[in-house]
Formats: sequence, C-alpha cells, structure tokens
Amino acid sequence: MKVVSNTSPIINLACIGQLNLLHQLYGEVIIPDAVYEEITVTGAGEPGSSEVQDKEWIVLHPVINRPLVDALRLEIDPGEAEAIACAIELQADWLLLDERLGRRVAGRLGVRYIGLLGVLIEAKRNGLIAAVKPALDDLISKAGFWIKKELYVRVLEAVSET
Repeated sequence: MKVVSNTSPIINLACIGQLNLLHQLYGEVIIPDAVYEEITVTGAGEPGSSEVQDKEWIVLHPVINRPLVDALRLEIDPGEAEAIACAIELQADWLLLDERLGRRVAGRLGVRYIGLLGVLIEAKRNGLIAAVKPALDDLISKAGFWIKKELYVRVLEAVSET
C-alpha cells in the first residue's frame, strides 16, 4: 500500500505519542520535500521533527512534476501542494490530509484521502488502540487539534464509544 502524508497528521500523532500507528497501519509512509522541511526545519525541536529524521519507515520522495506543484501553490500551501502532487505521481492508495481546502483540491484531482480521525478509527478497528476517545482528547488538549462537537460525537459513534 502506498501512503503519502501531509505535515499535520505526522505532527499531531507525534504530539500524542501515537506516530507509530501510521507504520502499523500502512507500513511505509512517504513524504515530499516540502513536508519534510515543514516538520524538520520550520518545526525543529517540535513533535515529529526528530521522528521524521529517525524512522526508516518515513520515506522522502522529491516531487518531479514541479509545474503541478506550482499550479497547486496558487490555492494551497507548499506542503499540501507537494503531498497532493506526490500522491498523484506515485498513484498512492491514500493521502493523509486534514486541511479542508487541501482535501477539496485533492478530491477534485481524484486523489483519495483520509484524515487523522479516519486513521484513529482505522487503528481501533484493527486493534491497534483500545479506544479512540483518549486519543481524540489528547489531540485536543496536547496538540491543539480543533474538532466540531458534532464531528467528535460522530467519530465516537463510528467506533461504538458513546
């Protein structure tokens, strides 16, 4: 399975000590240069920074289609643009992406995406975590993850935690 990740899923999972869920679910996770830079240079010393440099299962892939990246940059940030272009180039099964505008652009281009909440649901369904609620609460309190109350409830209902 080919999975490309944007910045936020990696940083948020690292914030709550659950980054290895990505490895357990998907094996290898591919990131483009801009995502690597956002995590390791812009976010130096922050959660995810050292992990991205140390984990062998997080693989760097330079995007070749620069004209596509340039076009996408007119709408979205560099990390999202390269992540979407990378997913297209590699014909990835999934793009890990949370930002609404990035998802809209990815969907328009036919890229399948899953967000952090979907990853947590998948992790529970695969027996990798006992419950989603503690991870969600940690995301909110430790990572500053913002989620509407209605969505919070729907996620918990999806995994029978209500």
